[in-house]
Amino acid sequence: MNVLDALAVFAAGVAAGGINTIVGSGSLITFPTMLALGYVPVVANVSNNIGLVMGSVTGAYGYREELKGQRERLVRLGSASLVGALVGAVLLLGLPAGAFQVIVPVLIVIALVLVVVQPRLQAWTLSRRDGEGRAHGGPWLWTGVLLAGVYGGYFGAAQGIVLIALLGIALDDDLQRVNAAKNVLSAVVNGSAAIVFIGMWLFADTRIDWLAVLLIAAGSILGGLVGARVGRRIPPLVLRGVIVAVGLVAIANLLL
Repeated sequence: MNVLDALAVFAAGVAAGGINTIVGSGSLITFPTMLALGYVPVVANVSNNIGLVMGSVTGAYGYREELKGQRERLVRLGSASLVGALVGAVLLLGLPAGAFQVIVPVLIVIALVLVVVQPRLQAWTLSRRDGEGRAHGGPWLWTGVLLAGVYGGYFGAAQGIVLIALLGIALDDDLQRVNAAKNVLSAVVNGSAAIVFIGMWLFADTRIDWLAVLLIAAGSILGGLVGARVGRRIPPLVLRGVIVAVGLVAIANLLL
């Protein structure tokens, strides 16, 4: 990797860290950048996932005010993210490359539709749920977060959009607090998958480009902190519009 390539990877990490914190789908910047520089897809995916872990953590830290009072909720849903991420990471290393790429655009479209209609669906759902469901989303949300974790452990791009859609509909809470919870769950997914990838690197033949990991990590830390400062000031309606715009770009990048 030459200096220009290193700068490109670092810059992609900054952008991905910021986008992941505000919306999600930052991997659609770093992953294509690494492919353009000649990385093998699985190596790019694994290295990208590990590199973005710290960006997810700093993004969650930047939303610490919005996270107050959500501990029990996040413990419950975090267990679903943990299990799902481990399953997804194992699938990535065991299934043919590109096995999920056919359904990724469909998942993003569904998520964007859910984000758009979220206020009405949320009101309808909450009117039919008991007190526990209002606080934690009930068993169907746990299952949805589990499946989002599988997807995130396997590829991860736009998992934030999927999580915002699920959490926004199921939880009786402000969109900024939902986004804060999304950042924590994304960090759990990325971190859990990274542990699997590093374990396979230590004990099997999984390849990781550690220079790319360090560059993406450094960039995503900076991007995560900046993204939190920006994202926390965005009104819910504008934030919803940003989510839809980023999702449409993600679909275009995947299909073209």
